[in-house]
Amino acid sequence: MDTSVTRGAQRPSALVEWLLVVAMAVVARLPGIFLGPALLGLAVLGLAVAGGDPDALVVPLTYAAIVVLGTAADRDRGSLPGRAVRPADEPELAALVGDVAERLGFRAPLLVRVVPEPEAALGPVKLSGVRGCVLLLGLPLLRSMTAAQLAAVVAHELAHEQHVRDRRTVWLRRTRDALAERLGGRFRPPAALAVPLLRASRPSLWEAEFAADADSARIAGAAATGRALELAGLLGAVFDGLGERWLSELEEDGARPQDFYDAFGAALRDPFVLSRGARAAAEEDAFDPYVAAGRPPTAQRVAALPDGGGAGPYGTEPVVLRDAQAIEQWCVEELAGDTGSGRGAGRAGDGVGLRPVRILDPDTGPLLRPDDGAVELLLGATRRKSPVPALSDALDAVADGSWPDLASGIEPGLRRVPAPERRYASRAVLARAAGETLAAVLRDSGWTYAGRWSSTVLAAPDGTAVDLHEMLVAALDSGDPAPVRALVRSAGKERTEA
Repeated sequence: MDTSVTRGAQRPSALVEWLLVVAMAVVARLPGIFLGPALLGLAVLGLAVAGGDPDALVVPLTYAAIVVLGTAADRDRGSLPGRAVRPADEPELAALVGDVAERLGFRAPLLVRVVPEPEAALGPVKLSGVRGCVLLLGLPLLRSMTAAQLAAVVAHELAHEQHVRDRRTVWLRRTRDALAERLGGRFRPPAALAVPLLRASRPSLWEAEFAADADSARIAGAAATGRALELAGLLGAVFDGLGERWLSELEEDGARPQDFYDAFGAALRDPFVLSRGARAAAEEDAFDPYVAAGRPPTAQRVAALPDGGGAGPYGTEPVVLRDAQAIEQWCVEELAGDTGSGRGAGRAGDGVGLRPVRILDPDTGPLLRPDDGAVELLLGATRRKSPVPALSDALDAVADGSWPDLASGIEPGLRRVPAPERRYASRAVLARAAGETLAAVLRDSGWTYAGRWSSTVLAAPDGTAVDLHEMLVAALDSGDPAPVRALVRSAGKERTEA
């Protein structure tokens, strides 16, 4: 990813940014056949306003373009997301948020709501006709972060709002988000036009992130801020890679997890889960083929934090939640779809009929269910009848560089994935299929599960644990399948000796 934007980058002029707003709105919404005349019109517009007041001439046209093209940000006019947290019910959390707001000089009325996912966000809301803000805090953050780290997260969200409240930055962010979202859809605008606009509009938004991080470090300390940034990425990656799978597999069995967050916390103590999550978080940070990321990479943000900074009156333990059980139950029901709304509604309808189970109970089976379908797909793509020859063919493809073609044979839909994203997606498909196949071969040779969080983390007869999926990812990245071949040979030797 292009990381040329650093702390202190100069913001483009008002004229340039307003023109970027209009250009992104046009490129995001008009079919390719109209882009030539539209961009010609933009050039004429630029000449017309070059000698005038940008805010006087460009702003009205910008508003008109956004209204006509429909790129204004959609606002949920229904119920607010999350579960309300009243200060009287959660005084410790309310005190932390209030202290951070006071130290930042944040004066707007503020609601706090808990959401099930590991995220934090601040958005506008009307309170009895008065404009205020709603702060969303994910339950995984509340459970996993120290009070100081949580204060850093809250400080960043509140400070960020102060840095991007001017109307030019608001529209710049909205139209940029709309264009980036279109690039992920089926009917995409031409990347050759979208990417330069996204790159040109990035400095202002990234500079706002750096500034909010600096304010966060001033409030909570640089160490707590840096760790909060890293932990947020890790929690998100593990939630997406592991938590989502639990929910999906349990739903297939007609169940929902009562102890989702206890299990999530237990998984985060597993070194293999942490290692896989850290890699996934770093790759998500780095993978930005369209220069669409609204935030700098985490490592760059941590490196830019100012030295020192006060730690504030915050502790090294998580904030106490007085009504933790009720909050967790609400979040689990939301994830499983029992409320009939939000994220879970698309997963399990209204959730009626899902029996409650505990993930941490030994007899909860889906967590280590081998993905036999992935093995069958590799057998079909290699036209082999047994796993060892199919795996050998896959490793040959890794060695000679033809593995993207094999991945397309496993998942034909990869051919429709845009070129900048295809290699990354192909790697995921082949690593999954080859990893499950390798695991099947090793289990037949006496290897056993090394934990209960992944069917591809196995223990050898001597007790040595190996993450086979990560081994395959490393082989695909390096083009060297030798370590995997050695493992297959050792498995064959073990079978012979047995």
